[in-house]
Amino acid sequence: MTIVSRRGAILGASAVVGLGRKARAATPVRLGILTDMSGPYSEDAGPGSVVAAELAIEDFAKLHPELKVELLTADAGTKTDTYVSLAGSWYDRDGVDAIFDIPFSAGALALRTVAEQRNKVLMLTGPATSDLTGKACGPNHVHWVYDSWSFASSTARAMVQRGGDTWFFIQADYAMGASLTGDARAMVEKLGGKVLGVAKHPFPGTTDFSSFLVQAQASGAKVLGLTNAGADAGNTIKQAAEFGLTSHGMKIAATLFHIPQVHAIGLQAAKGLVLTDCYYWDRNDESRAFARRFAPKMKGFMPASTQAGVYSAVIHYLKTAVDMGPDAVKADGRATIARMKQIPTDDPIFGKGRIRQDGRKIHDMFLFEVKDQSESKYPWDYYRQLADTPAEQAFRPESEGGCALVKS
Repeated sequence: MTIVSRRGAILGASAVVGLGRKARAATPVRLGILTDMSGPYSEDAGPGSVVAAELAIEDFAKLHPELKVELLTADAGTKTDTYVSLAGSWYDRDGVDAIFDIPFSAGALALRTVAEQRNKVLMLTGPATSDLTGKACGPNHVHWVYDSWSFASSTARAMVQRGGDTWFFIQADYAMGASLTGDARAMVEKLGGKVLGVAKHPFPGTTDFSSFLVQAQASGAKVLGLTNAGADAGNTIKQAAEFGLTSHGMKIAATLFHIPQVHAIGLQAAKGLVLTDCYYWDRNDESRAFARRFAPKMKGFMPASTQAGVYSAVIHYLKTAVDMGPDAVKADGRATIARMKQIPTDDPIFGKGRIRQDGRKIHDMFLFEVKDQSESKYPWDYYRQLADTPAEQAFRPESEGGCALVKS
């Protein structure tokens, strides 16, 4: 495996995957991790995405040492224009065959066009917008880990089925917040529940959520749904703990919150929080085995689902490269994606699954509750599993997304 920076400089000791004579003569498959290395998305993506890709390439080499793989990485920060520029350069000049990660939706929506224009592969493990398999679906990309519909709808479904049938939402006032609220509301109402109110906070720039929490408490709702993310969600949860909302019987359900953020705010503030995700490091033997290899390379941090998703996506791409042959996957991104949809997915991260016509990779989603400090027995022992949403229910039905690729 060769790892190259955005400028083409070798970052570490070069080691080509596959040491035999056939591997040295083979056409290399070149992958790229395009991510945010130090900004707001870096906890869920960034260096952890690179580590996950390296582990996937290392594991795949044990099964197929004949395949030569090269890995490029770049820090594109948070600006869409930078992602577009780097992706175009990688595809055109540097011979990159498939780009992975892209940790935010605006960047992903822009890059889908870049990939289509060049007939290359784009594996989206970081963004959340469900438009990527709806009106913005396409023949050159797959949306791999989760999306706004799966988070909001799976959380709402599981909570209503457990008796949480009245909701109040605190929503970030921008497109993603509105999407999360709309999807969660639709599921709550579909199952016979009621939404008692929505309080929208400015994004970005809100630090004091007290007025919104007062509204939530006054509503009498059983569930406070958070349709914000990152620092906003973290601050809302911490201030809700200070208000004593959960001690008065209200459950807090976060629709876009991951284990790095739980770690950041601590169990004292996060205890009792309910959230949905598709990967938790301590869920089973396979997830623990991956995490134990990942954590030492990340200063003890356990993988977020997006980082684990990079591992899963790289494995499936490389399976397809072996199936089609390196020259074929390099020559035709659309044909590669089409073949990926035909091959069942199976890996230690998500288990068995598939990629639908609309480009949505599906797998189970899980409802977790954050433990109290007294229940946590070892580092990162944060979640207990409450429910499992099967893959076929966890994501928006293909017929409802409006994707032109879906054949009736």
